Amino acid sequence: MADKAFKYVILGGGVAAGYAAREFANQGVNLGELAIISKETVAPYERPALSKAYLFPEGTARLPGFHVCVGSGGERLLPEWYTEKGISLILNTEVVKADLASKTLISATGETFKYQILIIATGSTVIRLSDFGVKGADATNIFYLREIDDADKLVEAIKAKKNGKALVVGGGYIGLELSAALKINNIDVSMVYPEPWCMPRLFTADLASFYESYYANKGIKIIKGTVATGFGTNEDMEVMDVKLKDGRVMEADIVVVGVGGRPMTKLFKGQIEEEKGGIKTDGFFKTSVPDVYAVGDVATFPMKLYDEMRRVEHVDHARKSAEQAVKAIFAREQGNSIDEYDYLPYFYSRAFDLSWQFYGDNVGETVFFGDGSPTSPNHKFGSYWIKDGKVVGAFLEGGTPEENKAIAKVARVQPPALSLDLLATEGLTFACKI
Repeated sequence: MADKAFKYVILGGGVAAGYAAREFANQGVNLGELAIISKETVAPYERPALSKAYLFPEGTARLPGFHVCVGSGGERLLPEWYTEKGISLILNTEVVKADLASKTLISATGETFKYQILIIATGSTVIRLSDFGVKGADATNIFYLREIDDADKLVEAIKAKKNGKALVVGGGYIGLELSAALKINNIDVSMVYPEPWCMPRLFTADLASFYESYYANKGIKIIKGTVATGFGTNEDMEVMDVKLKDGRVMEADIVVVGVGGRPMTKLFKGQIEEEKGGIKTDGFFKTSVPDVYAVGDVATFPMKLYDEMRRVEHVDHARKSAEQAVKAIFAREQGNSIDEYDYLPYFYSRAFDLSWQFYGDNVGETVFFGDGSPTSPNHKFGSYWIKDGKVVGAFLEGGTPEENKAIAKVARVQPPALSLDLLATEGLTFACKI
């Protein structure tokens, strides 16, 4: 089997790969120079759609509707776009060995790919309950959501278990978004998580109180402070119930697990410098190995705004880091320079008729503002985070585009907070006048 050789290879076929490909095209990559190697069977798509509109009973999202780069308002890159640009889209191909010293990648079927410059965009993989030895975690109808195949299986289960019972394990992004999607499908939903409130990595107790009450009003049962320890099955090995650590047993036709992910760096262990669970890069996403870049979930990079190394798992960073790496590659080849990556952390979510955005850093003291009643006709409230007398983070539910831009500016500018009481009283007005 002859080696395939490319000047540039992107390893991974997720969001970062698609945005990197677009930037390569913008920079004028020559026909035949670039390849994307992906174990998925479809061209890069906007992954956030999977936990949102993909599962809706009406107005569902389906490919080719959400191929990149439509998620940021750009052109939709259909499979034929890659062909037109002379980019080799090598799908359904899992790389099982990477030799960075010889610039060689080897697939599960023995194909060999040579490169001159590599962009590692392998993303994250879900953490599975079987990783913790949870009894019965290999039963059918226990779902994880990372790729479009996972979403397709969950859609089929929702149809097959119409008006059934679902247990969602985990109270983070996936748990909250999928609980909403299942409820919209008239599934009886319960959520279970060990933390004292939902989304504990971001939400304050005040913020979480609203979302938990709102979900409860929608008929979603929330069980906090315990975990799933086992699953009961029928003769077909379908899940029937979930055993909780506190002794309760919950009936379930469908179980959806969202307990986090881990960056896919295994291929490169011992070959490349790592930090904080990811591949260490500079502000141009160059790694410790010459001609190797790492972007998206796998990259631990210098967060200029806070002067520390961080790893960020979010679609916004996946898009922007990919573009930065490609610009850096071309600038280096042309003897030019670009500015270092200067990222403002950004997270968002949409569920039911809710929509929130967060910018900045969630450290220090917090101030809640607005009307946080789950029964209010209009939901508009938020929180500021204050550290060393400055506002360093801002969260807003129900903001207009202009208001969301205002809280982003606050997080970037970090204005002084002279009085926490005054900040709570001014609320959104404080952000809008910066």
